[in-house]
Amino acid sequence: MIQDFSDLTGLQIDALKEVGNVGAGNAATALATMTGARVEMSVPQVGIVPFNKVADMVGGAGNAVVGVYLMVTGSATTNMLFLLSIDKALLLVDLLMGQPPGYHKILDEMSLSAISEVGNIITGTYLNALASFTGMQFVPTVPDLVVDMAGAILDSILAQFGELGDHVLVVENKFNREEYDIIGHLFMLPEPGSLNKILTALGVIF
Repeated sequence: MIQDFSDLTGLQIDALKEVGNVGAGNAATALATMTGARVEMSVPQVGIVPFNKVADMVGGAGNAVVGVYLMVTGSATTNMLFLLSIDKALLLVDLLMGQPPGYHKILDEMSLSAISEVGNIITGTYLNALASFTGMQFVPTVPDLVVDMAGAILDSILAQFGELGDHVLVVENKFNREEYDIIGHLFMLPEPGSLNKILTALGVIF
């Protein structure tokens, strides 16, 4: 039985990456519908990182970030976290609202609402793709939006779910359009036993 993502083989990571590819394509379509303009998303990079290195991927534990977090029940209980550094979040708001880069200086209520919707779309399309590949049911909660230091957000998640694995799956999403180049990270934090169920359903567990 696989205990955490550090035990995955290349074949298993490739299977999860394919899920990410489909999710990214669906997310790009949904964002284009939301904004009325084409939003390009590069093929996502999928990797495995120790939980204690997650903050480093968004500038360090002391870096201010925007996080969209939700719990997922159903066939395999897991947790999803979409993180953007503040500067990338502002740039994404510019893109979504058709403004030039640097137009938005602060994350006001409208900006945060837009980021929350993006996080909801990214997590939702990934879960939908995963459900399509596995035939499993994933039931997400209403996402929570938080603006805080990266370390504080992760500490809060650990305090709430002490049984998470030592490693997590990260899907790096890149949004592109002309002068825009924005990277956001989607982290999947399964509860014990859930990863094995997902990989079994994908047909890549041995």
